[in-house]
Amino acid sequence: MEIRILDSLSEVSPGQWDALAAVNGTAQPFLRHAFLAALAESGAACPRSGWHPRHLTLWQGADLVGAMPLYAKDHSYGEFVFDWSWAEAYQRHGLAYYPKLLASVPFTPVSGSRLLARDEASRRRLLQEALCYASDSGMSSLHILFPTPADAALMREAGMMIRKGVQFHWENAGFGNFEDYLAALTREKRKKIRQERRRVADAGVKLRRLTGREISDAQWAFFYRCYRLTYEVRGRQPYLNPDFFRRIGRMMPDNILLVLAERDGAAIAAALNLCAGERLYGRYWGSIEDVPCLHFEACYYQAIEFCIERNIAVFEGGAQGEHKMARGLLPVETLSAHWLAHPEFASAVERFLAQEARGIDQYVDELGERNPYKGNTKLHSPPRTPRTPRTPR
Repeated sequence: MEIRILDSLSEVSPGQWDALAAVNGTAQPFLRHAFLAALAESGAACPRSGWHPRHLTLWQGADLVGAMPLYAKDHSYGEFVFDWSWAEAYQRHGLAYYPKLLASVPFTPVSGSRLLARDEASRRRLLQEALCYASDSGMSSLHILFPTPADAALMREAGMMIRKGVQFHWENAGFGNFEDYLAALTREKRKKIRQERRRVADAGVKLRRLTGREISDAQWAFFYRCYRLTYEVRGRQPYLNPDFFRRIGRMMPDNILLVLAERDGAAIAAALNLCAGERLYGRYWGSIEDVPCLHFEACYYQAIEFCIERNIAVFEGGAQGEHKMARGLLPVETLSAHWLAHPEFASAVERFLAQEARGIDQYVDELGERNPYKGNTKLHSPPRTPRTPRTPR
C-alpha cells in the first residue's frame, strides 16, 4: 500500500472519498468530499486562513482504501477543543507550538470517524502514519478532534492522550408528536417550554422549515446576514463566508434544513441544520431582531419537531450549553486525542488531562441530578474512558 499526502481534495474523486466516509461515518454530511471541498474552495479552511491541507491517504493501486482529513495549523481557531493555554506555555518557554497537525472537520464540533477505512488494519496504519508524519515533519503535536469511541480506543493504544468533553444531544424515544415529547418531561420543564413557545407566537412570529432544494438565493443571503451578525455582536469575524454556504446548498441540498422565523411576511431570524441518516445536526443561527425565546424555538423546538416528524433518532445541539438540558437535550461525552513531541510538556499535559477528566466526570454526575425527564431517564453517553499511561515514543 502507498501513502500519499494530498494538498487538495481535488486529487481524489468524490466517489472514492465518500465511499470510505459512509463506511466509517454512517454517511455523516461533514465527512463528505463536498463539505470538506467547500471549506477549502471558499477560502474558509485554506492556507490563507491558516489551514494547510495535509490529507493523509492510503492507496492500493488506483483504489483509495484509507483517508484522514488532516491539516497543518498556524493557530487554534475553529477547533472547539481548546489548547490555547498549551500554546502559551510553549511560548513562555521559548518553544514553537505552531505549526501543529490537526485531524478534524474545520469549524465542526461533531463526533465521527477520523480514520476512514474499511478494516481495522487500515485504520491502524493511517494512525501510525499520521503520528510518524507529525514527528518526521517537526510538528509540535498531533491532535485528533471528536473521533468515535472506537477510533479513540486505537489512539489510546498508540500512546495518544485522551481528552474528554461534553455536548448535549436529544434522543427520539419514538415520540408520535411534540406533545408526546412534552409529556415525557417533568411538569416544570413542560410548562417552561410551552410558555416559551407561546411568547414567540404572541409576538406574531411564525416559523417555516425549508429543505435544501426549497431554499431561494434570497433566503440564503438572509441566513448569512443573520449568521454574520451572531459573530459581529461579539466583536468577532465569522469563520465561514457566503460562498461556502452557496456551495453546500448546491452540492448537498438533501442534507440541508433551514428554519426561517417570519413576522408580517418578513424574515427576522434563521437557523441552519444539516441532516443525514438518523441524525440532525444544529449548526448556525442568527437574528436581526431581539424576540424573547426565539432562539429556543428556532434552534431546538423546530429541530425536535422535525426529528419526530421524520423519525430521526438523534438531534445534536452543537457545542457546549447546559441550558439545552431544560429543552430535553442530555449530556453526552465527547473525546479528542493528543500527541506532543516534547516529552516534558507531554507529561505535564497528561497530568492536566487526568485532573480535567475527573472534573468532567463529576460535572456529568451533577448534571444527572437535573435530568429534565420524568423518572430520571438514564443519561446516554459512551463508556467513560480510563486513563492510560502515555506510551513513550
